[in-house]
Amino acid sequence: MINPEILHTELVFQTARSGGKGGQNVNKVESKVELRFDVQNSQLLSEEQKQTLYEKLATRLTNAKVLVLYHQTERSQLANKDKVVEKFDNLIRKAFFQEKSRTPSRPTFASKLKRLQTKQHNAAIKSMRRKTFEE
Repeated sequence: MINPEILHTELVFQTARSGGKGGQNVNKVESKVELRFDVQNSQLLSEEQKQTLYEKLATRLTNAKVLVLYHQTERSQLANKDKVVEKFDNLIRKAFFQEKSRTPSRPTFASKLKRLQTKQHNAAIKSMRRKTFEE
């Protein structure tokens, strides 16, 4: 597991005008923040870590292997920058997260009994729904 905060030194930020809330402020303030992280030229990642990112983030990388994220919903540039960095951190954590492998086990006696009792209960409910024709 890698700590995404060590990669913050390699992040490049760009700002632009964004749509959304802000009224006339939208037209004059560059509050949209775009984050770029060049995976291929990163000095802090090993080759196998880069390969992991290529595989896990394949749909989010450009042809030049650059991760581009942006955020523009907040009114201030600083808030948008915080949000986009948070988004980046979550992506990196998720990419390097390894799920524990499940060790197969057999069902317990109690779970088998409970399953059979549930089946009998459901069968009884359904049999009560049937119409009886007595003559």
